[in-house]
Amino acid sequence: MIASSKIEEVEQSGLQWQPWQPEKLTVRQLTSRIRRALRDNFANLTVTGEVSGLKAAASGHLYFNLKEEDTVLPCAMYRQSARFLRTPLRDGQMIEARGSVDVYEPRGAYQFLVESAQPLGAGALQQAFEELKQRLAAEGLFDAARKRPLPSFPRRIGIITSPGGAVIQDMLNVLSRRCPGLHIRIYPALVQGAGSAEQLVAGLEWFRNHAWADVVVLARGGGSLEDLWSFNDEALARAIAACPVPVVSAVGHETDFTIADFAADLRAPTPSAAAELIVPDMQAVGDRLAALERALSRNVRHCLSSRREQLFRQGIDHARLLLHRRLNRLGQGLDDVDAALAEALSGRLGGLREQLQQQTLALFRLDRRKLFAARREELGRLDARMSACIQVQLGRAQRRHDSLDGQLRQMNPLKILARGFAVVTDGEGRLVSTVSGVSPRDRLSVRVSDGSFPAQVLKGK
Repeated sequence: MIASSKIEEVEQSGLQWQPWQPEKLTVRQLTSRIRRALRDNFANLTVTGEVSGLKAAASGHLYFNLKEEDTVLPCAMYRQSARFLRTPLRDGQMIEARGSVDVYEPRGAYQFLVESAQPLGAGALQQAFEELKQRLAAEGLFDAARKRPLPSFPRRIGIITSPGGAVIQDMLNVLSRRCPGLHIRIYPALVQGAGSAEQLVAGLEWFRNHAWADVVVLARGGGSLEDLWSFNDEALARAIAACPVPVVSAVGHETDFTIADFAADLRAPTPSAAAELIVPDMQAVGDRLAALERALSRNVRHCLSSRREQLFRQGIDHARLLLHRRLNRLGQGLDDVDAALAEALSGRLGGLREQLQQQTLALFRLDRRKLFAARREELGRLDARMSACIQVQLGRAQRRHDSLDGQLRQMNPLKILARGFAVVTDGEGRLVSTVSGVSPRDRLSVRVSDGSFPAQVLKGK
């Protein structure tokens, strides 16, 4: 009723009433308006948050998120600004970022353009990682003494990973190429997100309860600190330590480290590298055995040929008959020796392979850079101490020198002469200290502070 009465009033006043029409805009026009509004109202801001999902593009631009609890702010830092960073950004780092809110028009998504970033210390995830690492290390969970060597020729391998990822396919390709005929069981588990840590622990418990595998591998591809957080679970670390067979951690890339890496018996840089570490290259082993067999056969044939030629030259029929009998017995013994040698070579090769695995493991654990750094730091401390000791000794020597110099100056007879005294000697250079020591007409020499002059005694005492 009110609306209709208003319309009638407009018509009676002679005005033409038109209904309200919304403004028509294209997608580009609307996005541009939103971009201008955000840039005008959210410019030159400082935002504090935790870096996550950091990616460095080939262009030099950095893309990451700033996190605070369950809130995420997408950010971009262009190369012109990123090159002025004093310290590189990393996942889990708390920073104070200055910039403005902008809209990336091709995707219609807003983002925070970071112009500068200042680190504020480790983020919550990184801090939790360090605290758990220190606590478990204090318990001895990461001690090298409890690490077990991998079997030289494992036949049954258990893998705990996501069955749908590229990781498992890469591992299967490497395993089948290096050592065909292996028995492999995959325990499907989430490797990221809620409930993933529990599934990883359940996989370890399954292999522990069934006592089937010779070695167990935890595998996952690379990712941010948040993506790999399931492998920083305390229950998972304790399950790895409690597993009765060796556990290999193959999580992320070579630069990624998790709690599972420290608790495992062996850390592999990548899942594919783990597959190469846990099984030998059977083609190389076969080639080595074949080469040994050929060398042994050549040596035996050479020995027999030399002996046969020696006996043949003797020209003794009886010796030849005895030789044939001897050769037959030697041939039979050779068969026994060949069988024993093959068995011994197999055992020896197994021992050598085990030593190779142990040496490889020891090489992975040994990082000479830390030893050199410690020696360099110790050398610096010794150099500082030596410099300080030298300065102290020099100070003491200087003070001793000054003291002796003062005493020498006090004892200098020339200083006494400067006060008016003189030194008198006779013609033979003897010191004259009393009147009775001279006679009339004796010639004397008198030395004062600036030189000497001759004198003659006029009369005696």
